[in-house]
Amino acid sequence: MRAVRAVRFGGPEVLVPADVPEPVAGPGQVLVDVAAIDTIFLEIQLRSGWGGDYFPLEPPYVPGGGIAGTVRAVGAGVDAAAWVGRRVVASTRVTGGYAERAVADAAGLTPVPDGLAFTDAAALVHDGVTAFALMDATGPKPAETVLVVGASGGMGTLLVQLARAAGTHVVGTARGARKAALVRELGAHGVIDTSALDWAGRARDALGPAGADVVFDGVGGEVGAAAFELVADGGRFSAHGAPTGGFAAIDPAAAERRGVRLLGIDDVRLAAETHTGLAGQALTQAAEGRLRPVIGGVFPLERAADAHTAIENRTLLGKVVLTV
Repeated sequence: MRAVRAVRFGGPEVLVPADVPEPVAGPGQVLVDVAAIDTIFLEIQLRSGWGGDYFPLEPPYVPGGGIAGTVRAVGAGVDAAAWVGRRVVASTRVTGGYAERAVADAAGLTPVPDGLAFTDAAALVHDGVTAFALMDATGPKPAETVLVVGASGGMGTLLVQLARAAGTHVVGTARGARKAALVRELGAHGVIDTSALDWAGRARDALGPAGADVVFDGVGGEVGAAAFELVADGGRFSAHGAPTGGFAAIDPAAAERRGVRLLGIDDVRLAAETHTGLAGQALTQAAEGRLRPVIGGVFPLERAADAHTAIENRTLLGKVVLTV
């Protein structure tokens, strides 16, 4: 079976195609013929050697935590008649997805609606679930103002659409004219180009003097810290993104003084049942045309290194997906 392995920690060049033994579905598991594979920035960080305290990986390993494909076989205790031949998405728990076939827990499978492409389904495995979870956690209400930081990324593009559908006034940030145009096309009422030195001041003008009732920070670092200053007193601030190398460093005491509720990545660590339910919502809305996963690049599996390079260069819009 063909797969891509990270042969050591390092840059994209450590992702090397290889022949590996085919996995076998154990009790409670299924074997999936993989059609499309999600890529998220966490995989970039793990490949580079970050996160060993949370994800104890030892090269060589097969990256990839989210797949879309067709169930090929089942393990003990799984109803073959219910699952074999079905189109599904699944989480493989961080590793094993960059391959022609992968194993996943049957309890975490979500059927893919007819008519939805595997690439679109894969693009929603992680970001779709997290976006819906963030909306549930922060509860934006009609007529409230929402700021989406990093609005042209895979999850940011979804949050813009979901916040707009919730009846809020949406302002998004993006870097460069091309990304800003996408965010505006997706329904944002205002777009702020973060390549401008005074972007935070411009965002304040777009949000109004009170600031944003909800801030979704998908960038982290200094940008996220600046975005915290834009949240309204009594608002909600979600620091869930760290592609800059770290989550926004927010002083809990400062948030408490202003009555701001802080949320982090731990607030969207979901039980399997919740994850499956939110994945179903995301896939259904995408199949009905109410939610559009933005895919800026599609690479064949054996070019996973090129896909990672594109993600790190931040040249593409939305998601990058691998196909088998």
